[in-house]
Amino acid sequence: MPFSTPDLIAAGLAYLLGSLSFAVIVSKALALPDPKSYGSGNPGATNVLRSGSKKAAILTLLGDTLKGVVAVLLAKHFAAQFGITEAGVALVAVAVFLGHLFPIFFGFKGGKGVATAAGVLFALDWRIGLALLAIWALVFAVTRVSSMAAIIGSALAPVFAFYFYGAKPIFWAALVMTVLLIYRHKANIERMISGHEDSFKKKPAG
Repeated sequence: MPFSTPDLIAAGLAYLLGSLSFAVIVSKALALPDPKSYGSGNPGATNVLRSGSKKAAILTLLGDTLKGVVAVLLAKHFAAQFGITEAGVALVAVAVFLGHLFPIFFGFKGGKGVATAAGVLFALDWRIGLALLAIWALVFAVTRVSSMAAIIGSALAPVFAFYFYGAKPIFWAALVMTVLLIYRHKANIERMISGHEDSFKKKPAG
């Protein structure tokens, strides 16, 4: 899977875009605490919601999702003009995701990548994105555990990518993101096994 010079340049720019941590940016803009200082310590929309600001959580979710969408769509749009290959578009997808996980602007301490991965997958192929969103929603509706829904959904990403594309670059991009996303959820997995993972179940009144 050789990469051209335009591929590498596009991937570098995508990484920088991914490094914009909207959890931190939005929290600072709204005079909220740094999301790394409370809750799970994860700079993502779910943890920002723990600040009590739904507005901040929604803006974080939108920002983290859209940077994945924008990076991939720009790479696809300018592929022919600048010589970005199919493998290069897949590399851009992984690069913007890596930027979110390890942001150069925030000491390489980023989020878990769920929203950005979703944006990337929707931009790569809306069918994959829509299928995974439906799976996430179903699992969350049953379990009320956001991390479990994210892990199960992401685990199926390479399956759908292989179904539609075979062993093409998009499959390998989905596989890499899945492995990294599940790894970033290792603490959540440990808590799920021990029965101590946070959920959004309503507490009984009284």
